[in-house]
Amino acid sequence: MPPTDSPIRFRATLSRPAENARAAWTFVALPGEATAKLPSRGLVSVAGSLNGVPLQATLEPDGQGGHWLKVDRKLREAAGATADDVVTLEITPVTEEPEPAVPPDLRNALAKAAAKARAVWSDITPLARRDWIQWITSAKLAETRARRIDSACDMLAKGKRRPCCFDRSGMYGKGVKGPSAR
Repeated sequence: MPPTDSPIRFRATLSRPAENARAAWTFVALPGEATAKLPSRGLVSVAGSLNGVPLQATLEPDGQGGHWLKVDRKLREAAGATADDVVTLEITPVTEEPEPAVPPDLRNALAKAAAKARAVWSDITPLARRDWIQWITSAKLAETRARRIDSACDMLAKGKRRPCCFDRSGMYGKGVKGPSAR
């Protein structure tokens, strides 16, 4: 089914991540029919509501062609939901990509990077910045993350606008994986 500009409505179970049972956040795995209506298998920013409570968020790919939505404690409580509840969502992809949050370690490295790196970072789109951030934060080890930050600053200084060979959907590598329910 092709992507849509009209609201995508569905019901899904609010789950706790199995990887961290004490996490203050929960998540919703989008059903296949909802994911099929999105414009991309990668990150997709949406606006809408959860149990009628407004939200703006970025859906993350699960590496299997689907998406999931992180639901923080504040949104979950405002929606009157708890883990294992079935919630109602209405989402629409946004036309203008929001500015991503830059992790402190990357922000510090960019502040110390060559002027050209900072200029390119400022000039690229929010989606391109999100790709750099996703590439860096998908590293499993702290050493890999530090190397990627150094590489990113170097590549940006050379005028590179996107990380090389980064698969936004996670379907062609093992770098992207959605949480599993406990």
